[in-house]
Formats: sequence, C-alpha cells, structure tokens
Amino acid sequence: MRKLFDETSIKGMLLNNRLVRSATWEGMCAPDGRPTQKLAAYYGTLARGGVGLIISGYAYVRPDGKQLPGQLGVHDDAFAEELAALAGAVHRESGRICLQLVHAGGQTMAKVAGRQPVAPSAVAVDQYPEMPAELSTDDIAALVTCFADGARRAKGAGCDAVQLHAAHGYLINQFLSPLTNRREDAYGGSIENRCRFLMQVYRAIRCVVGKDFPVLVKLNGSDNLPGGLDLDDALVAARLLDEEGVDAIEVTGGTPASGNQTPVRQGIDKREQEAYNLPLAYRMKNAVSCPIMVVGGLRSFEVAEGIIRREEADYVSFARPFIREPHLALRWREGNEVHARCISCNGCFKPGLKEGGIYCVVDKIERESRGVSL
Repeated sequence: MRKLFDETSIKGMLLNNRLVRSATWEGMCAPDGRPTQKLAAYYGTLARGGVGLIISGYAYVRPDGKQLPGQLGVHDDAFAEELAALAGAVHRESGRICLQLVHAGGQTMAKVAGRQPVAPSAVAVDQYPEMPAELSTDDIAALVTCFADGARRAKGAGCDAVQLHAAHGYLINQFLSPLTNRREDAYGGSIENRCRFLMQVYRAIRCVVGKDFPVLVKLNGSDNLPGGLDLDDALVAARLLDEEGVDAIEVTGGTPASGNQTPVRQGIDKREQEAYNLPLAYRMKNAVSCPIMVVGGLRSFEVAEGIIRREEADYVSFARPFIREPHLALRWREGNEVHARCISCNGCFKPGLKEGGIYCVVDKIERESRGVSL
C-alpha cells in the first residue's frame, strides 16, 4: 500500500516522501530578481523541515514577465552564484529543489514589467490589470528561448529539476485559454494550436537540459472561468505533454479572475473543503502515465494520506501550510498528525509586499502574545 512517507523518485531525483512544497511568491529577492541570502535561508529551513521536494517561487525568464516586487528572476547569467546558493542551502539539508519558470504575460503591469505587458492577444479581460500588446511570432520564438535559457541556468546552478508554470492565468495558460487567446494563426483556434507555445517551450527546455533531467509542468485542470480553459482541453494538453515525456504534472485550477474558485482560496476549515482540485487531478491521472501532483487546500494528514493510498494522485502539494509550519512534514512523520495550523487567511502575503518577505502573521501575533520571538 502506498503511503505519504514512501521514498520515491522522479527520473532519478530521489525524494524522501510524497509531500511537495508548491511554488509561492516569497518577495525576498532584490529589485532585479537576484536571489538573496534571506531566500536561501528560507529554503534551507523548508528542507530541514522534511518536505520531499521544494518548488521555488515563480522565477521570471524575461524582465517583462515579472509580476510582483521581490520576485525571483532567472533571466540573467550574472545570478549564477546566488542561484547556486539556493540549491546549496537545500542540499545541505538533504532536500531537493525544483526551480519554477514563468512569464506573467498580460497578468502584470507596465510599471512592474518596464513596458506594456505582452500576451497572446490584445484583449481586455478581468484577469489583466491593463491592456496588453499582442505578441508577434518573432517575440514568441524569443520567449521560447528565454524559457530554455532559464532552465539552463537552473540546471547549471545545481537545481534538481525545473517546472513550467502553465497555470493560474500566466503566459502559457493565456495561450491555452480561448478567453485570452484569440489568435488566428498557428497559435490560436484549436486546442492543439493553443498548446503549441507550451509544447515549443517544453521541447526547447528538454533540448537544453537533456533527457535525464526532470522537467515538470504546473497545469490548470480548469480555469474555473466562463470561456476559459476547461477540463476537456486541459486533458488534451496533459496527454501531449505525457507523450513528449514530461516527468510530472502538478494539477491546479483557477485564475485571479475566478471568483471564489481562485488558486488560493480562503476559509478552509473543514475536511470537505480540502483538496479542491482533486477531481481535476484524478481525471488527469486517469488520462496520462506520468506522476500527478495535486495542490489546493490540503490541510490534514488523513486527507493527504488517503489521496496517496487510494492512488488518486502520486504526490500532494502544499504552499500556505508550510509558511506557518515549515516543519510540518517532520511533525507528521514523527507521528503528530494534527491538522496543519494554517487558517487560510492569506495574510502571509501582505508582509511580502510591505516587509520584504512572506511569513504567517497569525503565528507572529500568537508568538508575540506569549512573549516568544520569531
């Protein structure tokens, strides 16, 4: 019987358990995207806490793909030493790190990107802060190269894997979605055409990193948005990736415009509210042969272990619970299977904007009330 703390491997990347720290923005990098010692220490703490795989915060592959202050960048060879420090901090604690690659596309603003945002089509939709410019075919080709260069830098820095962010309304997802992709050329129309950019990026990365280096993809099972990517089309994308040899797919859902079905939902305080993307992940697992990770609202050991035991997914991913409890995996492994302390308030992101790094504000308040320093 499969269990949460099984040792596994993904294309030779040995993992101590089936727990994954899913990517989240940390807000701990320099203005130009250069990683800091603060971020390296943060990843070291996560690795020491026993999580099987750490997926980094989303790292932009070109400056105009940046979305938030303090966001990680992987667009410059000059960051090699600092990127290596991130990997080293994780490896010293016997952990594994996967660098996530992203371009925000239309989901950023000119004041952050340094230019008018770019997207598959120049359309006004709720998830875009302002009107983007439509990408030319030449710029699409240039972006493919930028993703490949980011993967090259990640591998060269000693990271154990890379993950393409093809979800949550960012650029690759914008190509997949008929709501944001209104193109009439080879990149628009049918789902196969809308997958073209994703597949070109994947193939370019595979050419750079080789067949033995793990390449993962984070994919929306649904945009949870009228007119957006739906499950049937997402399954087509998953099968295309599987046929090309992708090493794992992390299944998620939603965009910032998805109402109460966004990627980061609040108020998860009942078990029936947990694992809200599991129906999408289970459908995808039955459609592909590669390992499936599921993220979204997981909070309790029993739910996570049940998913693994019933083979509904191969790995379970968390983000916010590890912000409050970086040693959650170790706690569960040692037999303390109490529900994660995260209350899904999303307050952890505010310090990233105002104080140069995310942390659990509820935990800080509780500690200060007891006279305990962070």
